[in-house]
Amino acid sequence: MRRLLYRRLLARRPSPALVVSCVALLVALTGTSVAAVNALAPNSVGALQLRPNAVTNAKIKNNAVNSSKVANRSLLRSDFAPGQLPAGPTGPQGPAGPAGPAGAAGPAGPAGLVSNVTVRQGSVTVPGSSGDKPTPNTLWVTRGVAVNCNSGEKAISAGTGWSADSDDLELATVYMKPTIASNGAVTGFTAKGANNARDGQDHTFTLYVLCYS
Repeated sequence: MRRLLYRRLLARRPSPALVVSCVALLVALTGTSVAAVNALAPNSVGALQLRPNAVTNAKIKNNAVNSSKVANRSLLRSDFAPGQLPAGPTGPQGPAGPAGPAGAAGPAGPAGLVSNVTVRQGSVTVPGSSGDKPTPNTLWVTRGVAVNCNSGEKAISAGTGWSADSDDLELATVYMKPTIASNGAVTGFTAKGANNARDGQDHTFTLYVLCYS
């Protein structure tokens, strides 16, 4: 029984020629399918055949996108790296804007030098004393003088002097005081000189006033 079954199977086994024919057919069909996949017709792949976001930056060849592939006036400043776009020429100066509000007052600056000072003076003759002698009871002759600054000026200082300056003469300034106007401004000075010179001569007493404008 087994021998009979084995003989029947051997009788149904495909011949070597049939096996070679099948293999050749399979190879032929495989090559045709590969060629059909790789050999696409020109201009057959378009936007409809591409999936959304299918073409990435890595898929684009370097320097493949040139000016002819970019729409005119489509690029923005943000598309370029900093410093890549050259600066344009300087435009014309615009009109002056309105004046802004006044700012806060700054701190006071350092005091400057006094300028525009005029020395004004007045003199008076002080006679010699009739009882001139080197004793404590000697009489002094006094005379006063006043000097005022001009309109628009202020008196800032004053001093006195004599026509003689020998050390043995008794010439003195009795007082010197400012003349103050009703508004508090110093307008001048008054002074009084005393003569008790041992030479018995008249001497000139002068008041000097510094007037600032």
